[in-house]
Amino acid sequence: MSNPFYVAGDSYCGITVPGITLGIAKGIEDGSGSALNLKGYLVGNPVTAYWYYDNPAKIPFAHGKGLISDEMYQEYKESCSAWEFSPECTKSHAAIDECVKDICPNHILERLCAFASPHPYNLKLNSSAREMLQLQEDYTARAGLQLSEISTECRTAEYAMSMIWANNDTVREALGVHKGTVSSWLRCNFDIRYTNDIFSSVEHHLDVTTRGYRSLIYSGDHDMIVPSIGTQAWIRSLNFSVVDEWRPWYVDAQVAGYTRSYSNNLTFATVKGGGHTAPEYMPKQCLAMFARWLSGEPL
Repeated sequence: MSNPFYVAGDSYCGITVPGITLGIAKGIEDGSGSALNLKGYLVGNPVTAYWYYDNPAKIPFAHGKGLISDEMYQEYKESCSAWEFSPECTKSHAAIDECVKDICPNHILERLCAFASPHPYNLKLNSSAREMLQLQEDYTARAGLQLSEISTECRTAEYAMSMIWANNDTVREALGVHKGTVSSWLRCNFDIRYTNDIFSSVEHHLDVTTRGYRSLIYSGDHDMIVPSIGTQAWIRSLNFSVVDEWRPWYVDAQVAGYTRSYSNNLTFATVKGGGHTAPEYMPKQCLAMFARWLSGEPL
């Protein structure tokens, strides 16, 4: 195949995309895989090393956005270490959770909706992305949620609506789903069994990029599930030299975000006003970013 081939995804795909890309690259090298014209990969708001980089970035992000006070942040830094929780640390976390419990983690400026977003009173700032998504799925599928209960003011209402739509008998019949063959449809089925999980995809990023493949890593700058500062931290851990320093990039003569390019063809970009995930909130800006990057132009 002569067409350029890229692997792409958002959110949890930060775990799977680098590994899939690496597998394809190895198959091309040893002749065991398809003859794809692999060029690289792109991931947005990517879960990468949740407990090492993504989750620890949430509280600094909350402080940087003015959601918690300087004193609360200082107390957190003094009482909490990476892997040990003291009574003082637990107290600090409780105070911070109280401040952010009614903030939408997908996009801190958006409405917090009980049905369309993770239920507000079951989450804490250190809740994992899996917990957030699973609460949403469980709440919708098992509570018998009706369309009339979903606020259309919520941007993410379509998540809940998709499950109601896909499980409608008329829709299932139109799709050719035979009765009794498939149980209720969920956006993410957590009952699927697996034997292994990847706790960090940083090494996969390193392996793929140092083989000469291109990569675009982007983050919505209002995402508190996988904050951009955590993404920047693991990118720094790769120890790539900076090729193009931090600068704004534009769409229609307006700042659309900020970008920095590294050696080994790695580009990082923030999407101004974007949440989790960026294309859902800023589609026009993300399309411009994708088009420029795919064509080899600077953002």
